[in-house]
Amino acid sequence: MAGEDQLVSIGGRRLRLTNLDKVLYPETGTTKAEVIDYYSRIATTMIPHVVGRPVTRKRWPDGVGTEEHPGQFFFAKDLEPGAPAWVHRLPIPHSGGPKDYPLAGDVPTIVYLAQVASLELHVPQWRFTPSGERGDADRLVLDLDPGPGAGLAECAEVARWAREILGHMGLEPYPVTSGSKGIQLYSALPPGQSSEQASAIAHELARAIEADHPDLVVSSMKKSIRGGRVLIDWSQNNGAKTTIAPYSMRGRPHPTVAVPRTWEELDDPGLRHLWFDEVLERLEGIGDPLSPLGFHAGGRSADEGPLSTYIAKRTAGRTPEPVPSHPGAEARGPDELPIFVIQEHHATALHWDFRLERDGVLVSWAVPRGVPHSYKRNNLAIQTEDHPMEYATFEGTIPRGEYGGGTVTIWDDGRYALEKWRDDEVIFTAEGRPGGPLGRVRLALLRTQGEGEKSQWLLHRMKADAEGRPQPDGMVVEPSPQADEPRGRRTGASASRRPHSTSDSHGISPEATIDQLLEAAPVASWPPAAADLRPMLSTTASPDRARSDARQWGAPAWAEAKWDGIRALGVWDGTAMRLWARSGNESTAKYPEIAGGDTGLGDEPCVVDGELVALDGGRPSFALLQTRMNLVGPGDVARVAKRTPVHYYLFDVLVARGRDVTGLPLAERRRILEDLASRAIPAIVVPPVFDDVDAALDASRRFDLEGIVVKDPRSTYRRGIRSESSLKVKLTRTQEVVIAGIRPGQGGRASTFGSLLVGIPGPEGLQYAGRVGTGFSDATLRSLQKQLAPLGTDVNPLVGVPALDARDVLWVRPELVAEVEFGEFTPSGILRHPRWRGLRPDKSPGEVARES
Repeated sequence: MAGEDQLVSIGGRRLRLTNLDKVLYPETGTTKAEVIDYYSRIATTMIPHVVGRPVTRKRWPDGVGTEEHPGQFFFAKDLEPGAPAWVHRLPIPHSGGPKDYPLAGDVPTIVYLAQVASLELHVPQWRFTPSGERGDADRLVLDLDPGPGAGLAECAEVARWAREILGHMGLEPYPVTSGSKGIQLYSALPPGQSSEQASAIAHELARAIEADHPDLVVSSMKKSIRGGRVLIDWSQNNGAKTTIAPYSMRGRPHPTVAVPRTWEELDDPGLRHLWFDEVLERLEGIGDPLSPLGFHAGGRSADEGPLSTYIAKRTAGRTPEPVPSHPGAEARGPDELPIFVIQEHHATALHWDFRLERDGVLVSWAVPRGVPHSYKRNNLAIQTEDHPMEYATFEGTIPRGEYGGGTVTIWDDGRYALEKWRDDEVIFTAEGRPGGPLGRVRLALLRTQGEGEKSQWLLHRMKADAEGRPQPDGMVVEPSPQADEPRGRRTGASASRRPHSTSDSHGISPEATIDQLLEAAPVASWPPAAADLRPMLSTTASPDRARSDARQWGAPAWAEAKWDGIRALGVWDGTAMRLWARSGNESTAKYPEIAGGDTGLGDEPCVVDGELVALDGGRPSFALLQTRMNLVGPGDVARVAKRTPVHYYLFDVLVARGRDVTGLPLAERRRILEDLASRAIPAIVVPPVFDDVDAALDASRRFDLEGIVVKDPRSTYRRGIRSESSLKVKLTRTQEVVIAGIRPGQGGRASTFGSLLVGIPGPEGLQYAGRVGTGFSDATLRSLQKQLAPLGTDVNPLVGVPALDARDVLWVRPELVAEVEFGEFTPSGILRHPRWRGLRPDKSPGEVARES
């Protein structure tokens, strides 16, 4: 694995591994490649002990250093912006706002965490509930920490005393040598224990052992009394605290590991901490001593109930799947629609698992051909055992030899509205993720043979929806690329990225010259009318839909980077350039480096389409572009342009040499564009095109770009149309909003404002979408205050704003459009965790629409 950077496929996920030769443990020469190798091999054993728990990490990007000169580390709670989209995450509120913690429930995620030098993984003694809330404590932990003059032998003695008491309480403990100094003891807690109750139990237990053995045990954190004694740290049961995860490496001078041990090992006078290579060796010999506490603490004890069959087929510690500790199930309340999930399962035979929430479990069917795309066909579905609710978020690789061995990924998920549920017929309308492959569809499951598990059903796409309207055909289900396919074996940038060839099989004769293409195109009207300057727009889509559509287009994939700038159509008459925004407003004077002289586009008229982009260290910066977008005076424009120059990134052409080329396929327009811009000034750029959707996504993540746009190479340019042949895939969620009100500021913001009330146009008017209070610089606050002051009004322009949010608000006329980042929409349409990105003077309020 050592050597140059590698682009690898792990469990169907693509990941770039970098700096593999970097030494992270100087005293032993242990490299990053060896660390990644350890985590990739230990992951399936580690997952049962961390799955569903938020991971706090200690990262050593430059290595752990030596005993004499320790390396610098930092704690990472929030998942970094450049993390792959497939890394699952859930938010936890903090004083400075919510933080998205990673969930290490699959091998690719654990390898990614190792790739960013997260040497230590720490988790709490509780797991998230299926709805994303903090759950009850399911494990009790005692951290036995030796003070000066004490060591592992003393910790082992205290552990045996604790074992005797815990055993009498029915809480059999399992020891872990921490890899640092001491020993941890883990016990499974019965359901329904809060973290506060667990802390109280641990505290009383520590005090009881201290009372019996005051010469060796302390329960107080005071360092002055710990010499020669062992501290029983009970505080790590607090819901806000974490403990080093079992099988996590340590950021010590030597590459030690927090290792589950047997009680016989604790009796060994030579007991010591183990290195990572020793852990892998002993795992092959004795397995995981902590396996009874895997997944749901308490392991696998179930003989009856709705999940008994599921549990009987799986052994905790051998599969990354959730294995509940009891066979019962709890039903969801009546307040929200039930969930569904469709998982693509590359097992012995490829199939899709369709699961519907019902009475606290996921009722499941295996569908070999997936959801039928048309009402004219029915697909076979075979009922399988009920699955636990936690399975709704499961993705990972089940080891070979285990039940269902193979890779599982989520094809789509969402909620469904039930019409009928009988023993032989289920009818429902399911709505998947926004931009996902399923969409909104009414389906029926009809039993044809047998009963219960292994009974045969037909999955049918209804001809009409629940209101009686005809349903359109859906997407043909095709398997996603897996690691064992040729595409997944590509490694290195040269294998995964190359400029798109525009003269291969896109349905256009490769022999046609550019002159011949232009001669065959109609003469364009000149100068272009306003209607001729309406750009073609893209449809928002998920990565899965982009991959699927690219395959269906029947041509090599065509993916472009999505630049974080503003759209502009450039009109060149042979002597001067004029720039027009999507809104129809001219912005020529704002960008003299583009429109202030000869562009190098030749002597004949042309119209090009592209993005105006400001760069910060080589990366697009929308914040920097803001400093240019709102300038008016020529002097200000010239002064700021020297400090913040703008580039014009071209991706399409509408008119070339006075000919309208919008009717030509994109592949041929690209040939014309490259020829047209071959002698353009440095500020005008034609970026490369990718022939691999995943490679484009990977590059966008590495360079912190906004996302990608996937296009059909055969498509024509359709002015003013939102085309299904151009799919934008965002890596960060953004939403355009209309500013409608100002909440006064306090403290440091008393002279400006605290937050802005924003809305999104809807059927009933400007629908309230929440408040934006973060992401503003001081300069932005002052600038916005000046721009909003003249727009003051006594009329509330919003629909549906709660009285509490409307209190003390200064309303403004809804004329300014802005853009925000956000986490998600709440069911009532409110932006969750919005963050200011900037004004969009190129957009009008009438253009704003909710992103799907």
